[in-house]
Amino acid sequence: MHYKELLGTDLPIIQAPMAGVQDSTLAIAVSEAGGLGSLPCGMLSTEKIIREIELIKASTRNPCNLNFFCHEPRSYDENRQAIWRNTLKPYFTELGAKTDLSAGSNRVPFSHDIADAIEPFSPEFISFHFGLPDKDLLQRVKSWGTKVVSSATTVEEAIWLESRGVHGIIAQGLEAGGHRGMFLSNKISTQIGLVSLVSQVVNRVNVPVIAAGGISDSKGVNACLQLGASAVQIGTSYLLCTEAKTSEIHKQALTSDKSSHTAVTNIFSGKPARGIVNRVMDELGYMSAFVPEFPFASIEMSQLRHRAEKLGMDGFSPLWCGQNTQGCKEISAKALTVQLAGKRE
Repeated sequence: MHYKELLGTDLPIIQAPMAGVQDSTLAIAVSEAGGLGSLPCGMLSTEKIIREIELIKASTRNPCNLNFFCHEPRSYDENRQAIWRNTLKPYFTELGAKTDLSAGSNRVPFSHDIADAIEPFSPEFISFHFGLPDKDLLQRVKSWGTKVVSSATTVEEAIWLESRGVHGIIAQGLEAGGHRGMFLSNKISTQIGLVSLVSQVVNRVNVPVIAAGGISDSKGVNACLQLGASAVQIGTSYLLCTEAKTSEIHKQALTSDKSSHTAVTNIFSGKPARGIVNRVMDELGYMSAFVPEFPFASIEMSQLRHRAEKLGMDGFSPLWCGQNTQGCKEISAKALTVQLAGKRE
């Protein structure tokens, strides 16, 4: 399947969905440029998802990707949460912050209720992270004529996704920023780099493969296409674009020497994700055994983050970032998308 058939776009570029640093504005700009803009929906209320889709539909006739989490919800474990609060207590004391025991997490998996809300919009494209929804829910989405893809971080995950009927697979190399899409294993040692992953996945599946992780310019795009990928997904390079909502603290980290040191950590949400190494990652360890299940680790960490950022500190913020920031430019997302495709405006 050619990328135009899969994506419905002029360019083989997908803007990676990046919750917390973007909204529909970035997605619209990329779609208008000929790429596939993406709206991260995993942390939005149903009402907010509807409003954002309405903005997209009013602003572009080109396709856009809606991205959802489909993690298996875990029960809140008060004992484990108490251990985590105790682990973080010295930081709360230092920052003069109080733990809000009534706070929760807004990360929810895709559901029939969400499907009810988005079905009237006939979404052209949906991507999932952390696997796929249940068979009946997946079939419902596909019955709309929607193209469905999901992230694979191993060959085994790619084969699993193909066997369940996805139209394409995002091969997420270890270089990629943000949450790992891993779902068949929780072992970080299973995670491999983009070149190794794409070349193996292309040889093992018959659906289009989308390369993601460490791609920052048109040369990287072409290299992935040479490996057999049908398209690429790029996130980090868009973080400084004028349409992004990246915080000033995050921007400063991206443009500093700090950005050359990233690591995969579970301390911010409970699931492994790549970000710029900062104080709390150094002191707690990148992968902590005390972390509650996803998404409950974020409850206390978010409180610390907000307090620290008010004090101008980035040591408690999830500074999501891939291993390659060379493509980060303070330009419009349209200009960047065209450049990534190796074209001139």
